[in-house]
Amino acid sequence: MPAVGAHAGAAGPFTHLELPDASQLGHDFTEEKAQELMTTTSQHNLIVAPHVTSWSAEQNLQCGLIVRPDRRGVGYVNELPGDRDEHGVLWVKVAERHGAGKPDFARVHPARQRQAMKELLCQVCAKPADRTSDGVLWLMRDHRETEDPDWPEHMASVEPPTCVPCIEISLRRCPALRRGAVAVRVHEYSVMGVRGTLYKPGVFAPEPLRIEHLVHGDALAGWMVAASSFRLLQKCSFVSFEELGIAADLG
Repeated sequence: MPAVGAHAGAAGPFTHLELPDASQLGHDFTEEKAQELMTTTSQHNLIVAPHVTSWSAEQNLQCGLIVRPDRRGVGYVNELPGDRDEHGVLWVKVAERHGAGKPDFARVHPARQRQAMKELLCQVCAKPADRTSDGVLWLMRDHRETEDPDWPEHMASVEPPTCVPCIEISLRRCPALRRGAVAVRVHEYSVMGVRGTLYKPGVFAPEPLRIEHLVHGDALAGWMVAASSFRLLQKCSFVSFEELGIAADLG
């Protein structure tokens, strides 16, 4: 597995899935970062929530989770073709009402995260992420002192990439990023799998086992309810904020 709590099931015959929170999306996507990671609209002049953030009107849908009749995994009682991705993995179902209510910075919307990862969109403004011959641009908390010497090489990232204007906004608005952040160009960034809740058969309904990363094609994929997709970051190189045209002192 590349370098990288399940919720309790409801009583009765069905399990109601919970909207994933930041803790399910890996150590790089912290609630502190999500709370402070703000950007602007397309003109970058009004502060709004990051594109991948869930809003208060986007509640989890009450889907009955069951063991499939073939006993090869889990499914929904009234499952639709769109409930699974192209690899056959079941996904958490959440209402899609982007911008309705108030932003819930502790939660990441699974469908928007999945789209941003698939299409390489900026996680903040949803425009195409910055790309050069050196690779696609990612903004990360700086873990060089606590991770392996080659970090972030071979990291399984659930965070979508970003664009240069949104890096500047994020650094200005996020105290955690100002304490230590790095911009990274990634030359190879294959979509490798999903992260979510792994289940097992229960007495009345599937029972959650743990939060897990699974690569596509894993034998356990049928028992996964995905909350996010991840890319494997390879051939990474650091780029200074000055090279991106961003002032070193944003305080």
